[in-house]
This record gives sequence, C-alpha cells and structure tokens, in this order.
Amino acid sequence: MSLVEIDGSVLEGGGQILRTALALSAITGRPIRVFNIRARRSNPGLQQQHLTGVIAAVKIANAQVMGAVKGSTELVFRPGRIGCGEFRFDIGTAGAVTLVIQTILPILVFAPCRSTVTITGGTDVPWSPPIDYVRFVMLPMLGLFGVKAEVRLVRRGHYPRGGGEVVLSVEPSKLRPVEAVEFGDLREVRGISHAVRLPVHVAHRQANSAREALIKAGVKVPIDIAVETYEQGKDPHLGPGSGIVLWAVSSRGFVKGGDALGERGKPAEVVGEEAAKKLLDNLRSGMALDEHMGDMVIPYMALAGSGVVGVSRITLHTLTNIYIVERILGVKFEVSGREGEPGVIRVVKA
Repeated sequence: MSLVEIDGSVLEGGGQILRTALALSAITGRPIRVFNIRARRSNPGLQQQHLTGVIAAVKIANAQVMGAVKGSTELVFRPGRIGCGEFRFDIGTAGAVTLVIQTILPILVFAPCRSTVTITGGTDVPWSPPIDYVRFVMLPMLGLFGVKAEVRLVRRGHYPRGGGEVVLSVEPSKLRPVEAVEFGDLREVRGISHAVRLPVHVAHRQANSAREALIKAGVKVPIDIAVETYEQGKDPHLGPGSGIVLWAVSSRGFVKGGDALGERGKPAEVVGEEAAKKLLDNLRSGMALDEHMGDMVIPYMALAGSGVVGVSRITLHTLTNIYIVERILGVKFEVSGREGEPGVIRVVKA
C-alpha cells in the first residue's frame, strides 16, 4: 500500500494526530509518514508518553518504524499483522497512561484474541483524560459502538512522580453504528473524589463542594460521589495528588463527564466546583456526548461505517480527528455547527 503522508502540525497540531494515525494505520495496514510532529509546541517532537504510544503500537501491530526516538519530529510506521495477548508498557515518567490507551484500544478491538495490557505512568495528570473519566465515561460510551473493554486501576500516579498502574483488558469485537444525538433526561450524577498522600479531608472537601455546586445549579436527581483516601503509612502512591471526576447518566444510557485536578495552592473547594461547572456546561447543551467524547468517537464512527452524534461543543481536537480519519480511511464527515458551539456530526460516506 502507498504511504499516507500526514502533516502533524495541522489544526490542533498535537499528539492526538499521531495517536489516531497510528491506530488507523495498524487497523487498515496502510503505512504512514507523520512529519512536523508537535512542531508548534514549546517542546516539539515526540515526548516520552508519545514515544510509549508508538512503541506500544509497534509491538501490538508487529510494525516496522523509523524515527521512534525522543524529540523526533518525523515518524514512518509500517504495520504488520495485529497481535494479541499480554503486554506491558512503562512510560517511565508521569506521562499519561490514558493517552497510550487512546492509541492502542482501537487496534486491540481488531485483534484476533483477548488482550491484557499493563501500563505504568501518570493516571491523573494535566492535559489528558483522568483515568476515572476513561473508566466511567469513555468506555461505557464506546461500549455503545460494540467496544468490549475495561480498565482496572491498580495505583494512581500524579505529576511529577508518576508511578501509577492500570490494566486494560480488551475483547475483539465488531463495531456497530451509533445514533446518539440528544442526551435525554438526567437520571443521576455519580463521581469519585480522590486524594493520595494528602489529608483525607481533601477528598471529602472536593466531593462536598461539587455536590453543593450541582444542587445550587438546580440538579434534583440523586448525586452519589464516592471518596477514595488512604491511611497514612499504608498509602502505596509515589507522590501527593488529588482530583475528582463526575459523570451524569441519562434516561437513554448516555454518559457525560466533568473533571478537575488538585494542585499546590488550589483549595479543594475550587477543585470540586470546577468539575461541577464542567459537567453542568456539558449538560446545558442537551447533546448526547460531552466535548471530549466528541473527538474520541470519531475513529469508531468511521470504522463502524455510519452513525451520528450530538456533541456539547465542537472543539479543534474534534475537527483535527475528523481531518486525520478522513485522510487515512477515505470516509467523509458532515459537521453541523461551529467550533466552540454544540453540534451534530455524522458519517456521510464510508
């Protein structure tokens, strides 16, 4: 097959271009050359978490690769036959395990047998989905497409120490089209507020603040926010960190999320309020998917051959993923709505 050339600096210009391109290359067997990787970032080229995603895709897809070194701004990836079984990947830093999952999950859906992948790194770090979002929002929503996967959290990892560990299990499956435009009636809000190597009251304050913000905004359904804390001296984590993920469940079985991370000098009450505000903003649109799922589902929609989704906000990430998917798979999407606003996305040609 001819090499597909992809400019890694287009549109959003981040690591997502590489992640989506690697996954679709492995699935289709089409080799790719990605150049200008993260060219406009302050630290351009492959960083450790991107490199781990590449290495994982290479191993799972039995691929040949050129340019897989830290700082590289160009990569050639020639996939082989997708394998399956047990894998282990260590980012070695607080790089996001969830972004590695984004790279390999679509590939493993098309594998010939069940796979179990252990990944170590950062589970709750800036600029990436927290692991609880993946567990309780992303995977349930991808389940609508036929994806059979689960994530077990072994240990959390925060910036800068990392050291988190998760186990991803994936069953091969056939993807199916999804029609998910309107969210439906809100039935419940759930969540997890965690604090590791910190006083237990941090997690409780985050949860209480989020609950109060939701009630103040008029949410009248049950709100159940679990609290995850560890006894001093029995805490297995490498460094301190906290965060909260909230998710709303609709009468149609759709799930939307909102999250926030703690950081030094940021009151726990602000963390809880921030997560609640994000969730409320996503709920106001009435669309089935939150803004993050809006870009995550694009490859699955294309691989399923058809489908239509409503998203709370069309982001540059979403438009970037559409560009890459169209380039590699030859499908066409139709986007109704402007960037930064709610919209509807459909596959019009597969």
